[in-house]
Amino acid sequence: MSAEIGAAGNTANNIDIQAVNAVLAKKSFAWAIPLLNDARDVEFVRLMSGCLLVVAAGIGLFFAGERTLWLAPVYWVMLGALFLDRFILMLHCTSHRPLFKHRYRALNQIIPWVLGPFFGETPESYFTHHMGMHHPENNLKTDLSTTLGYRRDRFSHWLHYLITFQITGLITLFMYHWRKGNKKMFQRLLVGEGSWYLAVIALCFFNWQATLAVLVVPMLLVRTLMMAGNWAQHAFVDTADPGNAYKNSITCINSRYNRRCFNDGYHILHHIKARTHFTEYPAEFEQNRAEYGRQDAVVFEGVDFFEVWLLLMVGAWGTLAKRFVRLPGAPQRTDEEVIAFLKSRMNPAPAEALA
Repeated sequence: MSAEIGAAGNTANNIDIQAVNAVLAKKSFAWAIPLLNDARDVEFVRLMSGCLLVVAAGIGLFFAGERTLWLAPVYWVMLGALFLDRFILMLHCTSHRPLFKHRYRALNQIIPWVLGPFFGETPESYFTHHMGMHHPENNLKTDLSTTLGYRRDRFSHWLHYLITFQITGLITLFMYHWRKGNKKMFQRLLVGEGSWYLAVIALCFFNWQATLAVLVVPMLLVRTLMMAGNWAQHAFVDTADPGNAYKNSITCINSRYNRRCFNDGYHILHHIKARTHFTEYPAEFEQNRAEYGRQDAVVFEGVDFFEVWLLLMVGAWGTLAKRFVRLPGAPQRTDEEVIAFLKSRMNPAPAEALA
């Protein structure tokens, strides 16, 4: 195994967490491979088993009595530091590509229904929003999480975006599926959200502090993080061609986030070929750099979406320019010209385009 792990190091001689985990998962969870649609996804089975530690700790908080309040921060640190980011992207990957074969399809409910509530994901809400709405609408005006109407380097605009989503996001998602006639999506959302709210109400009578710590606070946190991530993913939009994934999304390469979170940084390709396996993203990007350049796509190196969001909020244009990847076929720009180019992608779409 040492030789396999040695081969998993990246060019900077750092350990590629994703590759190492894949090696360990293949060896430790080989029994699960016959159950899977794709053997490469055995790492998700290993991650699911690790996530059970969070579930056990979360359940334990309900029996902690007076210690619940001071144990809650310890629980949040464990949740955030060890598993939260990887769980969310596992949920993402398995929403696009079901993990277990059809004959074992009931096992596909473990991630959204058993694990999800402990990681801030109400059952079915992610799937019905991301798969049922966001991908079909592609950040255009009918996308409930579109960034087109905002100045995307303004914190006040992002705050409005976040608060609107937190307050009205669920209602508008129900209305979207009803209006579109997506009966199954509407039913999935109703059952998932209804079950979560009923569970929260019931558990509050048992231990309201633990209910807030284990279910409510993570949900609010995760929805905030997802809105920051989506904002960055769709911040640099060419409003003259907003439906072009090369011009309404960004790609982040060579980051720790990609190594931990299943190459989620390759967001442009994800909108072009949503069912591409996460292991194939880096090679596809390298093979098609010229096309990315021809399209004048925005690609950053060494940062992730949340860092891009933060850099936008504080106006760190110089840092963004230094992280900007010069692609073959794209206009050659100085750092100052890169900054001007990036700023030009911040403009809100014209009002008539959003009507």
